[in-house]
Amino acid sequence: MRPPFWKMAAPREKTDGTPARSYTTEDLLNQIQASCEELMDHLKVIHACNIKGFWRLLDFDYEMKLLSHITQLMDSESWSFSRVPLKVCLEELRPLEPEQMIEHCLECYGERFSEDEEAFFALDEDKICRATAQMLLQNAVKFNLSEFQAVWQQSVPEGMTTRPEQLRGLALVDRSSRPETIFLLKTEDLPEDTQERFKTLFGMREKWTEADMSPYIQDLCEEKQTIGALLTKYARSSLQNGVKVYNSRRPVS
Repeated sequence: MRPPFWKMAAPREKTDGTPARSYTTEDLLNQIQASCEELMDHLKVIHACNIKGFWRLLDFDYEMKLLSHITQLMDSESWSFSRVPLKVCLEELRPLEPEQMIEHCLECYGERFSEDEEAFFALDEDKICRATAQMLLQNAVKFNLSEFQAVWQQSVPEGMTTRPEQLRGLALVDRSSRPETIFLLKTEDLPEDTQERFKTLFGMREKWTEADMSPYIQDLCEEKQTIGALLTKYARSSLQNGVKVYNSRRPVS
């Protein structure tokens, strides 16, 4: 399940311009039920950045700006995305962005390794393709699916391949529309409460296939609980054109 502290770590500024409360690692450990290892793992997952001892989340648009600087440099230098030299990257991009931010972005989208005592990063194709998809979808209510797929592939660094699996829990395809469309739907934006999650999903779409719904309820499964068991508890199944679909057990207002 999603850790209970996921919304606490790394606050942004409040909408009225006043600073949001800042948290140190110690603050978070004092307020949540998690080991230090679990906390650090989750902070890495949500791309939290430690700035002067306090955890922060970068705005997604700024994070993509950093990533764009890196990928443009890769292209101009003809670097493989599996071997990006940290030192040269920092030197070349220093006039544009703080070194800490560039290195943080590399940490978010790649894995560090060393060769002859020099640090390199192997960028993660799936993470970058997924982030690019989010960037493309976030400003559109719905996107023609075939057009999106073409633009998406054109927008990722050369050598990377976009795949539907990279969109799990990020975007949903509407195959009932003509032409088929795709829109942004992030798991982390859905209610944390299980009943409210199902209510929200069934409010968006009356009937779901297990394949479509699974990415949006996977994090709700308790230890050893399967997606099938969760669906049996909160939804009822039926056949539609020979395909098993699920609808709400309760009336959806």
